[in-house]
Amino acid sequence: MAKPIIMPRFGMTQEDATIVRWLKKEGERVENGDPICEVTTDKVNMEVEAPVDGILTGLCYAEGETVPVTEIIAYILAEGEALPASTKTAAATAIPVALEQASSAAGVLRAAPDVRATPVARRIADAASVDLAAVLPSGMDGKITRQDVERYISERQIQPGMGKVRATPAARRLAQQHQVDLGQISGTGLAGRVQGWDVQAAVAQQVKPALAAQPPIPVTAPLIEGVSEIKLEGMRRTIAQRMQASWQQIPHIMFTIDIEMTQAEAMRQRFNVRLGGGISMTAVLVKACAAALRQHPVLNSYFREDRILVMPELNVGVAVALEQGLIVPVVRQADEKGLLQIGQEVSDLSRRARDGVLRPEDVMDGTFTISNLGMLGVDNFTAIINPPQVAILAVGRIAPRFVPDEAGRPALRSMMTVTLSVDHRAVDGAAAARFLATLRGILETAGAQWG
Repeated sequence: MAKPIIMPRFGMTQEDATIVRWLKKEGERVENGDPICEVTTDKVNMEVEAPVDGILTGLCYAEGETVPVTEIIAYILAEGEALPASTKTAAATAIPVALEQASSAAGVLRAAPDVRATPVARRIADAASVDLAAVLPSGMDGKITRQDVERYISERQIQPGMGKVRATPAARRLAQQHQVDLGQISGTGLAGRVQGWDVQAAVAQQVKPALAAQPPIPVTAPLIEGVSEIKLEGMRRTIAQRMQASWQQIPHIMFTIDIEMTQAEAMRQRFNVRLGGGISMTAVLVKACAAALRQHPVLNSYFREDRILVMPELNVGVAVALEQGLIVPVVRQADEKGLLQIGQEVSDLSRRARDGVLRPEDVMDGTFTISNLGMLGVDNFTAIINPPQVAILAVGRIAPRFVPDEAGRPALRSMMTVTLSVDHRAVDGAAAARFLATLRGILETAGAQWG
């Protein structure tokens, strides 16, 4: 039987990946573990490997196409074996069949009551009369998640009044809420699937009919002679979509404070003299934020549709600017590490991010993000939250400023401005303010705490 190759999931929140290039050709013989193609997510480029020996065939997607995770992208055949009559039909059925065979071999039947699924997934499936045995699982240990059931429903079920339209669950909910006809919307997703932001754009056009009536400017014609065009693709396209969705869907609220960094900077310099360098101010901030998050765990959360998930680990992401966009490698369990170890990890992650050699685990499962532009001379700025996280800290430069001392007289101090953006659905203003007060206390007494 043909062995399907699926688009793997490289992170908890990943929904799709783009095929950058095929490394093997149609009809080429491959061995187990051979790289088949290179794919890119919003975070890293990775290679998809052959799961068995055989002949690569039935490539379902071209280079540059975006593919939902767990979708079949190609097949591997044994010698003399033929490809299924319809690649698309086989793509919808081959994985459940393969899973059923594997389960039977292990002595486990895939009868509906024995299907591994989350409680939420079961409730949604029951309400929609979906047979869970037909749903492709993407969760840990083969468990079916809510997203798996919603994806199955959106791809196979036609809702009354919606017509035969391919749309994500979020798009369908928004369309119902705003009474928008999905059949009138051009989808930007895979195979024309309507996405949430497509519906939001349609709603915006209804609000401003005068603008909607204006003829669009041809995107192929430059407005000014000599203007160059940068195609929105790959990492840049993914960043644009995620940031637009974040800004539109998350109610951001920002809090700005000034922190005196005299002791923190002196402590960092002492460490570097003793160790010969290696401790950046970003590393100090990672350690300080981890300590503050331990006292204010609600900021170390993920926001889901109907719940707040307070994460058990403090995995602090550090935004690193690249030519093609932004990437956020993660310092895992930062609250359990010393400043030296954090400094080494931040340096190593930043170097490998710029060299393009990060591993998937380097960018997965972040629970809080720091974006530091102080080294570029920026005094202060605000940052957009990276969902499903609920908070991000924007850090400006450390600069000498005159501030009042204890007696109210002007004193020259090293000051830094930080702005905390939080998801107001998950974090109240008082909780954000208490976090910042704790962070300021940690940094302003860093010399006493860390040596």
